[in-house]
Amino acid sequence: MNIGIMGIGTYLPEPRMTAQDIADKTEIPVEIIRDKFGVLQKPVPGPGDTTSSMAIKAAHKAIQQADIDAKDIDLVIWNGAQHKDYPCWLAGLSATHELGAVNAWSFDMEAMCGSMMAGIDTAKSLMLAKPKVNTVLLLSGYRNGDLIDLSVPDTRFMLDLGAGGAAVVLRKDYPRNLVLESSFKGDGSFAMDCYVPVMGTDSWPPKSEQLSDYHFMVRDSEQFKKKLGERTLPNFFSVIRESLADSGYSQKDIDYLAILHFKRSAHDMILDELGLSHEQTTYLNEYGHIGQNDQILSLELGLQNGRLKDGDLAVLVGAGLGFVWASTVIRWG
Repeated sequence: MNIGIMGIGTYLPEPRMTAQDIADKTEIPVEIIRDKFGVLQKPVPGPGDTTSSMAIKAAHKAIQQADIDAKDIDLVIWNGAQHKDYPCWLAGLSATHELGAVNAWSFDMEAMCGSMMAGIDTAKSLMLAKPKVNTVLLLSGYRNGDLIDLSVPDTRFMLDLGAGGAAVVLRKDYPRNLVLESSFKGDGSFAMDCYVPVMGTDSWPPKSEQLSDYHFMVRDSEQFKKKLGERTLPNFFSVIRESLADSGYSQKDIDYLAILHFKRSAHDMILDELGLSHEQTTYLNEYGHIGQNDQILSLELGLQNGRLKDGDLAVLVGAGLGFVWASTVIRWG
């Protein structure tokens, strides 16, 4: 029994923040924004671009590409951001209703920016385990850029955060775009290194003066950077190689790498380590980092620019604050 991808879709808001806009807000030279951070521009929310509405727009495209009716969907999994339209609110269930997926049940989950791979693997597991779950929709919206104060130096490593939505339709025994194996690695020692310190139960009820702190903060910048430098890339390679090995392949078999956006030097280092060329991926410098949506956006762009072709072995890889690293292998076409 296999699980295949029937359709994918993305949504990007029309407004853009350019490298110059970011430079003006951070006082970082625009050449550094473009060349080091690797951001030429990024989409930012427009009027009405709530977290769930962007996911729903992407889901409509994925459903259309899959050539199914929303009534055919058995399960909807929200694997978008926790920063949703409302707190304590099931975005997936609301989207299920909006999409007309009247026969589906739903739940929300998140592994930060590893959520697309976690969602795919969760959906696959449920489809293999439950005879009545044959078609699953994953949908994700992301606008965590709202929670970045560009005037705060310690969190400027996230100045690339943009906004958008992504969706995937999976079906049991679908013969194309086969989902193979996934790998995950977590390190909870990062849990309290970078987070939003207010509006949670640890500081409830919030005081009016705390509203200005409603953004990501780094507790110990030097220690955080040190840990990232020591652990990030080794864990990227670990999940990539493990997901490939479990799928019966090795890194020499990679045809296309659907990787999150991050600074140019780290991107190039990963390509070099894996023996890949720049033609075997898509650097998202026109989009920035749209959380767990990056991998689906990369697949979509790879198909458009001819870098992802029928028969290719594609590896999706990402990482999220907390910290989690995730990879999924797909035999495309």
